Amino acid sequence: MFFHIVLERKMQLHPRYFGCNIRDNLVSKLMKDVKGTCSGRHKFVVAVTGIENIGKGLIHDGTGFVTFPVKYQCVVFRPFPGLIRDRKHRSC
Repeated sequence: MFFHIVLERKMQLHPRYFGCNIRDNLVSKLMKDVKGTCSGRHKFVVAVTGIENIGKGLIHDGTGFVTFPVKYQCVVFRPFPGLIRDRKHRSC
């Protein structure tokens, strides 16, 4: 079954990505890091559909990295026991 849910993740951003487009860099990093991953609770993340909130960043002393809490909407696939999925089989 597919579900549309809201998740939260702490994203760490390197100082070289700071600037006018810091939000775009953060969103593209989130999509790259999250899409296609599997977690024990929510199962497979199929796609990120939107960003709900990006919180204030926390600067790490000595490294310059900043951690942002990001709340995002995504589509997840969670198979249940006995669930049958249709698919096409392609020979090699």
